[in-house]
Amino acid sequence: MCGIVGYIGKRKAYPILIKGLHRLEYRGYDSAGVALINPAGQLNIYKAKGKVAELEAYAADKDIEGCIGIAHTRWATHGEPNTVNAHPHYSESERLAIIHNGIIENYAVLKAGLMEQGYTFKSDTDTEVLVQLIEYTQVDRHVDLKTAVQLALQQVIGAYAIAVLDKDNPDTLVAARKGSPLVVGIGDDEYFLASDATPIVEYTDKVIYIEDEEVVVLKSEGVKELKSEGVEITTINNVTKTPEIKRLELSLSQLEKGGYPHFMLKEIFEQPRTLTDSMRGRVNVRQDNIALSGFIDNKDRFLNAKRIIITACGTSWHAGLIAMYAIEEFAQIPVEVEYSSEFRYRKPVINKDDVVIAISQSGETADTLAAIQLAKEKGAFIFSICNVVGASIPRVSDSGCYTHVGPEIGVASTKAFTAQVVALTMLALCIGKEKGTMSKEQYLRIVRELGQIPDKIERVLGQNKRIADFAKTFTYAQNFIYLGRGYNFPVAMEGALKLKEISYIHAEGYPAAEMKHGPIALISQEMPVVVVAPHCGTYEKVVSNIQEIKARKGRVIAVVTEGDELVSRIADYTIEIPATEECLTPLLTVIPLQLLAYHIAVVKGCDVDQPRNLAKSVTVE
Repeated sequence: MCGIVGYIGKRKAYPILIKGLHRLEYRGYDSAGVALINPAGQLNIYKAKGKVAELEAYAADKDIEGCIGIAHTRWATHGEPNTVNAHPHYSESERLAIIHNGIIENYAVLKAGLMEQGYTFKSDTDTEVLVQLIEYTQVDRHVDLKTAVQLALQQVIGAYAIAVLDKDNPDTLVAARKGSPLVVGIGDDEYFLASDATPIVEYTDKVIYIEDEEVVVLKSEGVKELKSEGVEITTINNVTKTPEIKRLELSLSQLEKGGYPHFMLKEIFEQPRTLTDSMRGRVNVRQDNIALSGFIDNKDRFLNAKRIIITACGTSWHAGLIAMYAIEEFAQIPVEVEYSSEFRYRKPVINKDDVVIAISQSGETADTLAAIQLAKEKGAFIFSICNVVGASIPRVSDSGCYTHVGPEIGVASTKAFTAQVVALTMLALCIGKEKGTMSKEQYLRIVRELGQIPDKIERVLGQNKRIADFAKTFTYAQNFIYLGRGYNFPVAMEGALKLKEISYIHAEGYPAAEMKHGPIALISQEMPVVVVAPHCGTYEKVVSNIQEIKARKGRVIAVVTEGDELVSRIADYTIEIPATEECLTPLLTVIPLQLLAYHIAVVKGCDVDQPRNLAKSVTVE
């Protein structure tokens, strides 16, 4: 979603802000802008529709002086993507400038009240309403900027992460958050502000994560030792808070492409290492036991659970579906998998002996955060699977498990998905072992095989060139069908989602047996069908489905187990995976689907890292 960057210190702000915006491009956006207070006290705003490069070109001959500034990449919510609606926004007098991530739900009511006071509006955004409200409050109440922000936010319904400049106070930057992430970086005589740590890591590893309904005031003096005059944090009700400084677990090298043409391809190829990192310290060196501290410390909540509810969005929802198969098989506990966006609004029945598992790569997904807050109010135990340390969802949760795959820059999730599946599989194994609902032999067999998965993924990645070659054949297609059964039905949906996200080809995933209940009508020579068919579970049934497709002249790409001669004779193209336990096959079968989507998109000339209309982290509804 929208990206926020801010700087106050001794250096020129503009280069830092622009570099920060580039680092945040992965979040998805349609316009960009910057606001700077120059040494003469003038507040300058420059913005442009399109990429950050368009903003740089526009500002090339402008006054970009100043040691304090804010910058923004916008993903349109209220108002179409254009330069007028881009952030930052001036207040009526052009004394204040604001950037904003989130949605002000009651903006229309606030706007009507301000118009009655004589305020006019240039944009269609809810954000301009907020900066006007802050200025009105400041003038009407005769208060300073911090107090005006506090009072204005008390009237706001919705989510926000904001940063505000006042040209009459050129040594002060005020920011606040509720529901949208915001982090402060502490440098040497300087402060940094951002939506996440990626723009900050180059300059400091010391950060403060701003909490909901907190307002932070950053001043250009007294920064080095975090003196009280340098940083001040209060709530919107003016309760003073003590900043908690944390260390970033992030390196600059993790944010570079490392020789790959796209972040997505780099992240696909990182999966053997990232899954090893995810299991490190959890699967012991003998590969005969799993230890998850989040489970061990809360064992009774899982063992006594009458039901487990998994809530997530997008790719994380697919990981949750795979977990449903594993938990029900190993632990014999009923599992429901819910879209967070639906769960939070449908008045779900939640009991105190329920366990709710929230899955989110960013840990900031707005719908998932709202869903677990609802469940927590009803007494459920909240366990989260997240990647970003210190994010909102793990902070709200009772316990959880970090996936530790490093930053995922490509908008289409790859390594985060496989790490989520690994974490959830480990959790299912822990519960099953402690409940005694799976045999020791089965437990040991799966744990040992889990330790071999990174090496087996390496073998699948060895087919990358071949996949790239035959992917060119399918760029003509306007539609795809993906089929799978059991553990690989969610993989079929995930493969279809990847293709949709980055190549803009319509694709749908179905349980293979459901093909006869409608989708078979679509089969023709022009309809490629991807079938996930490892040699396990309902293999023979899936082979029958492939034969039905071929009888109707459909073109089949099949993901099969090494040595499969039967499907290889029938399908047009096959991609082989090493044999493994059925519950672990998704970790292997998804890799060819990621590569297939990537290579089709590249041949079509699509922007695979920043596909149109998509945001990496959906921090608003």
